[in-house]
Amino acid sequence: MDSIMMRVYRLIMVLLLLGAGVAMERTGLLDYLSDPFEYAYTLTLLRQHVVMVAVAMVLATALGVTVGILFTRAKLKAYAGIVMYIVGLGQTIPSLAVVAIVMSFLGIGFKPALFALFVYSVLPIARNTLAGINAVPNWLLDAAKGMGMNNRQILWHVELPNAMQVMLTGFRISLVICIGTAALAFLIGAGGLGEHIFIGIDLMRTDKLLAGAVPTILLALLADYLCEFLGLLLIPKGLRIEQST
Repeated sequence: MDSIMMRVYRLIMVLLLLGAGVAMERTGLLDYLSDPFEYAYTLTLLRQHVVMVAVAMVLATALGVTVGILFTRAKLKAYAGIVMYIVGLGQTIPSLAVVAIVMSFLGIGFKPALFALFVYSVLPIARNTLAGINAVPNWLLDAAKGMGMNNRQILWHVELPNAMQVMLTGFRISLVICIGTAALAFLIGAGGLGEHIFIGIDLMRTDKLLAGAVPTILLALLADYLCEFLGLLLIPKGLRIEQST
């Protein structure tokens, strides 16, 4: 069943890419990007977008995984609900409002945009880390203790490998959200592909709008696809076979 769904998914992706190619030709996007200046400028905006997302995700992953692990420990487990509520406050506010609030006390530029993306990306990673580790069966932990493992060994060799699938799901959600939200960074002077999108809207130029929107969409799809390969690296083969059956 999973193989059939994967084939359907790939077919849909191929059809979408073909449709996107036709649309780019008819809207003049290809002609727009054929201009050497505009092509180079679009690559600059793309680089700014990728840097913002990459730095924000590194910080969000570091904090989210740390919080998720800490509050699965026996001494702190009782406070997990409160901490998840505090961490999740950023996502209860619309992304545009988060950008506006951050701008009000950090000003404009790269740093406030980075902080806004970081705040908006932490929750799925922290929540899925917490949920993944809590979902590890007790009998598996008891077996590890019976083999003489200490708490640190149990965390690294039992809990994290078994929770990795759930953790990667949270990372994937955060990454896609972060790529989309980064388009708003243009509004506070941080650049990125949102510059093409919002200027295209203001000038009512479809080609310029799509020069920002299409790379953003492709970037999100590429990130989602690369997360599959990340799973192959981080999830032990035995656990991948068990989860697929």
